[in-house]
Amino acid sequence: MGRIAETFARLKKQGRKALVPFVTAGDPDMKTTETLLHSLVENGADVIELGIPFSDPMADGPTIQAASERALAGGVTLGAILQLVSRVRQHTSTPIVLMGYFNPVLRYGIDAFAEDAAAAGVDGLLLVDLPPEEAGEIHGALRRRQINLITLLAPTSPPERRRQLAAAGEGYLYYVSMTGVTGTQHVDPQAIAADVAELRRESRVPVAVGFGITSPSDAEAVAAFADAVVVGSALVKIIAEYGKSPELPERVAEFIAALRQAVDRAA
Repeated sequence: MGRIAETFARLKKQGRKALVPFVTAGDPDMKTTETLLHSLVENGADVIELGIPFSDPMADGPTIQAASERALAGGVTLGAILQLVSRVRQHTSTPIVLMGYFNPVLRYGIDAFAEDAAAAGVDGLLLVDLPPEEAGEIHGALRRRQINLITLLAPTSPPERRRQLAAAGEGYLYYVSMTGVTGTQHVDPQAIAADVAELRRESRVPVAVGFGITSPSDAEAVAAFADAVVVGSALVKIIAEYGKSPELPERVAEFIAALRQAVDRAA
């Protein structure tokens, strides 16, 4: 059993839901990202999604796009991100999922990436622009290294496709709470609760909900019916606001701790 499965099994036994924060690697710089990753763990993150900066994102709104631009301007590479994961892995068993787009992985080399990611301690990969029908090669390479290929599922997915994705899911399913890009709309828990409940019945892995979760109250509402809550743009906004200020780690810690308490209240 991998770290992702172990984490969700432990939380289920405890009657708790998972908190999954997202940060962009290298925003504002790699040293700060490393500090923040440790802070996320210390303040209650169960799984970390670490964004791979990309110049042409299709699912990310202005907040995460800007974070990618800052990271790329600082010279962040996929190789440097894997080195970062390797350093962080020496101090924590918290699952780390890389999230991004297919081009950087393809350029790195699919088999080389899978090998190096496994050696670094990566637990999962989520590629926003790679449909399952075209993921055969990378899926095989990851599976041989016990790395989960995380699947995205949209509210507009037809019922048959939902069932197919739910049956094939690894690690967890990432349910996108709305149409559109990240950080531009506000989640409506009542509008998606029934869909997520149905998906949880169909899926053999836990269901995480992301996009539009901006506050502890949002997190609490979504945790009432989902297995995990993903918070990205709201956290990235804090990083953008404070940048390299000495106050940044404290502000991030406060926000994550508040989310943790909110998610636990819903359990």
